[in-house]
Amino acid sequence: MRIHVVAVGRARGGPTAALFQEYVRRLPWPVTLHEVELRAVGGAGRRSEREEALLRERIPPRATVVVLDPRGKALSSEALAERLGRWRDDGVADLAFVLGGADGLTDAMRADAALLLSLGAMTWPHLLARAMLAEQLFRAHTILSGHPYHRD
Repeated sequence: MRIHVVAVGRARGGPTAALFQEYVRRLPWPVTLHEVELRAVGGAGRRSEREEALLRERIPPRATVVVLDPRGKALSSEALAERLGRWRDDGVADLAFVLGGADGLTDAMRADAALLLSLGAMTWPHLLARAMLAEQLFRAHTILSGHPYHRD
């Protein structure tokens, strides 16, 4: 299973980018970060639509899409691991985690997702959300492999 993190904005180094890379390095699955940037454009709604088009270009064909969204489902680490294990066992080749920009994602993007995933009720900076996602993917891997990293 290949994992794609498709995100608005560029990580230009710093501690959150390093933390993301540290957890990605530990994963058994290949992870590709696809970053998109949109230059100035008028109106929040228009911006979300343009960002969505750029994000969709980076999502591999036939990928199972997980959209990170505050209105999504807040899964436990165990539940996320179970979902990843099911996708892996079902032969999902590409799994794309999509993170929108400051204005969020469109209803169409959310509707097309196999899962709307929330990292909790709090608002997180986008670069920190990437690092948190990578850590949870690593935690899910350790749960699936019976490694003691995750403790109940």
